[in-house]
Amino acid sequence: MSSYPTPILTTSRLTLRPMTMEDAADLFAVFSDPAVVRYWSAPTWTSIAFAEQNIERALESYREQSEVRFGIELAETGQLIGTANLHHFFPQNRRCEIGYALGSAYWGKGFASEALEAAIDYAFHELRLNRIEADIDPRNAASAGVLERMGFRKEGYMPERWFVHGEMADTINYGLLRSYWDERGRR
Repeated sequence: MSSYPTPILTTSRLTLRPMTMEDAADLFAVFSDPAVVRYWSAPTWTSIAFAEQNIERALESYREQSEVRFGIELAETGQLIGTANLHHFFPQNRRCEIGYALGSAYWGKGFASEALEAAIDYAFHELRLNRIEADIDPRNAASAGVLERMGFRKEGYMPERWFVHGEMADTINYGLLRSYWDERGRR
């Protein structure tokens, strides 16, 4: 069986690290914001218990090494401002999916791209994956921009794939191959 440890990664402004129960209040602040979960396939969190349950699932995945679940921390302050997760691993095919969320106060500052760059590089060069997939709501232009800056390519459109906040929502599928990633790094 393959294992997927969650290491500590650092960038110029961020630390990507395993979450702990001490992150519950900061994590709740991210996912209790309706703007953050607008295109998320789950409702806005209404109590800190949601954050505690999410962290408990993360702790279990760390023990089992079944997913890579990062808390995104501001290096300067130690505040958790979001998450980046590598999940749904298919070891035989050397691929997984990626998901991410960032507190709305931190949008438009390059933090999502900085965090994803570190997580993706880890996935391709340490975990030896060949492919990473993402799916987003086509109305989420900011997320599309982040993925495209990382080198992801649009690969498909699925109408009414999710039921989100009382309405059917479409999906755009994105894929990133290690060869695209390595080519991007050589430019």
